[in-house]
Amino acid sequence: MVSCEQGRRAVTRTEADGSIRVLADAFDGKRFNSPNDIIERSDGSLWFTDPSYGIDSDYEGVRADSEIGGCHVFRLDPATGQVTLVADDFDRPNGLAFSADERLLYIADSARRHLRVFTVTDDLALTGGSVLCTCQAGTFDGVRIDDGGRIWAAAEDGLHCFDPDGTLIGKLHVPEVVANFTFGCPKRNRLFICATSSLYSIMVNVTGAVYPPYDVVRD
Repeated sequence: MVSCEQGRRAVTRTEADGSIRVLADAFDGKRFNSPNDIIERSDGSLWFTDPSYGIDSDYEGVRADSEIGGCHVFRLDPATGQVTLVADDFDRPNGLAFSADERLLYIADSARRHLRVFTVTDDLALTGGSVLCTCQAGTFDGVRIDDGGRIWAAAEDGLHCFDPDGTLIGKLHVPEVVANFTFGCPKRNRLFICATSSLYSIMVNVTGAVYPPYDVVRD
């Protein structure tokens, strides 16, 4: 299990025997702020956001000055430990998710209350970054994609669902602020929703996106 740890300010992996291995805790010799959300691409690379919530106060972590000097998005090669800066123009990067073909990357900026979309190049760099949509209730947090290419984003009043062009389709209202969520169960058609103080679950008539297998060959 790969995790972002705000207190440890690191990306870690919990092994099958319960031991915890630190995969990365710094970039160019400077400690991360507080890694927040992470996803794995089919090539094994790990992509994560590093806002400052864990060092802004003692409420979510331990108050500290930022060593990096900004809130960025990184890519980690867990085999080599190499960390690459892939986006440095965010205020508070948060949730992120790949499109099903992994050619697009959606990243929420909670401070600016919007969701951006990037193109992933063949050399795993990001281009573009236009604003896809803006949050109508609070701000966006976690992000997921369904099998129709629709983008789901956590917000203050529940989950917001958007067409690939950024048009709001509708909302799944939850009685608490939602931080993160995922599609689960064998058919990936049950949403598990992490809210302020509760875990919610609901069956939906869509399924979570299916990503390429790890041995995928791209043309």
